[in-house]
Amino acid sequence: MANTTSHQALIAAERQELADLLDGLRDDQWNEPSLCAGWRVREVVAHMSMGFRLSLPATLAELVKARGNLHRMTDRVARRDAAAHSTARLAAFLRDGAHHPWTPPVGGSAAALGHDVVHGLDITVALGLDRRVPEDRLRVLLAGIRPSGLRFFGVDIDGVRLCADDLDWSYGSGSPVHGTAQDLLLLTFGRRLPPGRLHGPRSPRFTAA
Repeated sequence: MANTTSHQALIAAERQELADLLDGLRDDQWNEPSLCAGWRVREVVAHMSMGFRLSLPATLAELVKARGNLHRMTDRVARRDAAAHSTARLAAFLRDGAHHPWTPPVGGSAAALGHDVVHGLDITVALGLDRRVPEDRLRVLLAGIRPSGLRFFGVDIDGVRLCADDLDWSYGSGSPVHGTAQDLLLLTFGRRLPPGRLHGPRSPRFTAA
């Protein structure tokens, strides 16, 4: 319970800060591609608030429409809602839901924090914005990295040791891949980073072409 309460405070702060950042984006930036393959910034933002905008019956109905395919359902809803709402409204959804207790089906409040932090980075890193996720949020997420999570996101770090340049943190064993803690977190969630953000002989393995 204590961890959940602590995580909820971190989640609320992350959503509020991201909403403030989104309010300052230019119209063209909302249509730029994110690190989420196939989604622009506006689809990512629409997706981030889906869990606390849609009721459980509405979510189940969308899942039925998608024939039980969760990925297809979330993609369809994100595209629909991104087209239906103004950018100001999409940012407001995130701010208005800052204290909503939604969590993903697996992982609890820490997974909810990861959902918000990683999708926020999908936006800011893709746009080249120098937003630094506060260390307390990163520490929670880095401490939760497990082989099962890496497999879920299709990440293979066999023979690689991830080494943060800005925190006393590393994970894995083998040839070092260096980067900021938040960039390495993105890597563990299956993202390929823009060139120049990771360093080490095996960094191209995790870098976008």
